Amino acid sequence: MFARRPWWRRWFGRRSERAAARFLRGLGYRVVAANVTDPAGEIDLIALDGETVVVVEVRSTATDDWERTAASVDLRKQRKITGAAVRFLARRRLLEGVAVRFDVLVLCWPPTAREPVVRHFPHAFEATGRFQFHG
Repeated sequence: MFARRPWWRRWFGRRSERAAARFLRGLGYRVVAANVTDPAGEIDLIALDGETVVVVEVRSTATDDWERTAASVDLRKQRKITGAAVRFLARRRLLEGVAVRFDVLVLCWPPTAREPVVRHFPHAFEATGRFQFHG
């Protein structure tokens, strides 16, 4: 029986998440959590940018088609990420008085490169669905 996700795909995803965390640390962010599991899915990275909690979705590709990869964070995915973020923040009692933002990082790994080309989309989307934050 084949695994639902082949080992190389899991390896590629984890490699990309580690590279994304390094990239964010280089920007001065503090990465506080990775691969936060939730019944609805997973949050790739949670970081602090000053006082702002940043929920980061990491997307990676072995091509240079970053636009298509970024577009894969569609409304359905945004709702799942928003719901998981609200539950994460609620468990830590951080729903009030905390600024939250959703970023997307796209990592393109050309075949001969040791490091990816990173596209960072801060404020990539607003909280969506019934979990919208109110300021």
